[in-house]
Amino acid sequence: MTILSHPKAIATLHDECILRWNEQGINRNQSDFFALVEENHAFNYQLWNAEDRARREDKGFEFVYQAKREIDGCNQQRNNRMEAMDEWLFTRLNPAAPDACPVHSETPGMMIDRLSILALKAYHMGLQANRDDADEAHRQLCQQKLQTIHMQRQQLLTCLEQLINEVQNKTRTFRVYHQFKMYNDPKLNPQLYADNAKP
Repeated sequence: MTILSHPKAIATLHDECILRWNEQGINRNQSDFFALVEENHAFNYQLWNAEDRARREDKGFEFVYQAKREIDGCNQQRNNRMEAMDEWLFTRLNPAAPDACPVHSETPGMMIDRLSILALKAYHMGLQANRDDADEAHRQLCQQKLQTIHMQRQQLLTCLEQLINEVQNKTRTFRVYHQFKMYNDPKLNPQLYADNAKP
């Protein structure tokens, strides 16, 4: 099974990983393209939890600082995996030239990253919709939001499948968008190289 023939398998992988990682911690067992999908999802999983920790106001400055640093690192790695997924697909799909057909502004890697985030939203909103310590109004509101998340996720999966089919048929193409993140590079971030340049 490959992404090219079964793109909806990505959603299944996302859901299974969340459940497994909640019990066992992050451990990866995929190969080939799905290893990149799994790695991207793992960094989003870490980002989600770090973002929650960063909102704590009772743990002190150091706790929040460490959470923010984790967010910074995971976000860089998450973007790297998006590019890696796109490069893998670009090599195997051999998309048409950008002047031969319309160019899709969002790449498959970007869409898969959004699917990862939607999987995490669905899982956590599902927890909220079933909280015993919350009132009924809270649970009903979260259930409504969960239904919307499911609809968005299904629509995005359909869009991804359509895009892959169109790229294979040479009726739509995409380019690999390199993020060129600058804030982590001491040679590109003026807040870092300016300090280093001081005597």
